[in-house]
Amino acid sequence: MRSPLAWARGVRHPEAFHGDGVSREFFEGWYIKLVSEDRSERWAVIPGIFRGLVSDGGARDEAFVQVLDGLTGRSWYHRFEATEFRASDSGFDVWVGPNHFSPTGVTLDLPQLRGRIDYTSRFVPWPITLTAPGIMGWYGLVPFMECFHGIVSFGHSLEGALEIGGVRTSFNGGRGYIEKDWGEAFPSGYVWLASNHVDATTGDGAGASLIASVAIIPWLGGSFRGSIIGFHHSGRLHRWTTYNRSKEVALSIDDSYVRWSVTGADGTLELTAERVRGGLLHAPLRTAMHERVEESLDARIEFRHVDQDGTVLMEGVAECAGLEVFGDIDRLLAL
Repeated sequence: MRSPLAWARGVRHPEAFHGDGVSREFFEGWYIKLVSEDRSERWAVIPGIFRGLVSDGGARDEAFVQVLDGLTGRSWYHRFEATEFRASDSGFDVWVGPNHFSPTGVTLDLPQLRGRIDYTSRFVPWPITLTAPGIMGWYGLVPFMECFHGIVSFGHSLEGALEIGGVRTSFNGGRGYIEKDWGEAFPSGYVWLASNHVDATTGDGAGASLIASVAIIPWLGGSFRGSIIGFHHSGRLHRWTTYNRSKEVALSIDDSYVRWSVTGADGTLELTAERVRGGLLHAPLRTAMHERVEESLDARIEFRHVDQDGTVLMEGVAECAGLEVFGDIDRLLAL
C-alpha cells in the first residue's frame, strides 16, 4: 500500500512512477513517440510494468517494453523480469533492462530499435497546480480513480540515430511526444487521439500539439462519459474538459471516422479523425491485463478551432496521429 507521503508526491509528479508500495492490480506505462524530420519513421515505444498480473491461475509481476512501427502497423511486446524495472517516484526516469527513458533522451537496446535519441528542447508538460495537478484537473486528486493520465511533454526536438532493421536512421530535427497512464485498468470503452505534427492552413501550426480522449469513467457505483481535450498552440494551452464545464456539441464514431465537436471558454473545436488500421498493443483491462488494443500512428485529424467571437484561430490537418477506439463504444455514446 502506498504511503500518504508517496501519494502526495505522485499527485505533484504525474510524470513519475506511482507504483511503489502497490502489489496487485496495478499498471503503469509511458508512451514515447519518436518521429523523424521527414515523417518517414514513426515509432512508439512504451516501457512499463504490470503488478498482480493474473496468469495460469496465479499472480505475478512483469515489466515490458512495447514497440509500434507506426507506418507498417507492426508491433512487438518484449517481456522483462519485474526486477529489471526501475523508476523514480519524483521525476521521469525509467529503466527496463538496458533501456533507459529520461528527460534528456532515450537509450534503446531492442531487436527492432537500437541507439540513442537525445531531446534537444525542453519538455512542455500539462500545467500542474494545487487544485488541478495536470491533465485530469481535480480528478487527479481522487485516489479511487480507475485510471490516471499524464502529459509529460506536448512536444520536443530530437537528435540522434537508431539502428532500424540493421540500418542506421537519423532522427535529427525530428519531433517527440510523451504521455502516460497508471492505475488499476484502462476504461472499458474509450477513444484516444494525439498528434503534434500540425499542418495549418489558418494560423501558425509550428509547435502545435493536440491530445483528446473520451472514456467511460466509473464513479461512486455508476459511470459517466468523461472527456479531456488539450490543444497547445499559439503560445498557450486551450482546454475543453468535463471538469472545466466545456460542452460536447456532437460525438459520432463509425468504422471510418471519429467526429467530435466541443465548445467552452476557449471557443469551439471541431475534430474529424480518419480511422486506419494500426498495430496491436497490450493494454490493462479488468478482464485481461494483456488484452490486445489496436493503435495507429498513421491517422489523420482535420481540425478547426474557432474563438468565441467567430475568429478562426487555427485550421488544418494533424498528421502522424495516434488513434485508439476500443471497448464498449455503444455504451460510451449512450452515457
